[in-house]
Amino acid sequence: MAAEQYHIDTGSGQLYPARQVPSPNQGPRPEGTPIDLAVIHAISLPPGEFGGDAIDRLFTNRLDPQAHPYFAGIAGLRVSAHLLIRRHGGTTQYVPFHRRAWHAGRSSFAGRTECNDYSIGIELEGDERHSFTAAQYRALSGILAALTRTYPGLGRDRIVGHADIAPGRKTDPGPRFDWDRLFAELDRITTRGT
Repeated sequence: MAAEQYHIDTGSGQLYPARQVPSPNQGPRPEGTPIDLAVIHAISLPPGEFGGDAIDRLFTNRLDPQAHPYFAGIAGLRVSAHLLIRRHGGTTQYVPFHRRAWHAGRSSFAGRTECNDYSIGIELEGDERHSFTAAQYRALSGILAALTRTYPGLGRDRIVGHADIAPGRKTDPGPRFDWDRLFAELDRITTRGT
């Protein structure tokens, strides 16, 4: 999908085009708090496997603890992200951008704690053992370009990994995530608009 085809409706907080799967795991942002951070995550459920509906089920509190041995330990979690970008580049939105998703946990950035209050959480379907796909980088850079156009405080220097805001606790998106590639694609979009 071309980057210019991503659009954010500021009234609803929805990304177009994105599949909408509302998560109950969300809440209001603190009043007057600007959105000025994007946090990149990686997820695969079960670990190391891609596809299926387990991520949707996790973020909507419908994960069957009996469906896989790994699920028994996480089925009770109440977590969400704003977006998931699948391996083929398709995007699902769980929480509108103007609402607070529960993706960062205990976290801090530039001396500010509670990153969920002011950030957008973007999950990439992947893990630390597999490279992310070209389709994911295209989608992510296009979405980030739309986000930076919509939220003025969200610039290139405020796009980070989960590991950056929760060091020692989290490692995603991991060593296979190519930050140089992401920023090169984002720069191409934002400077040329193509």
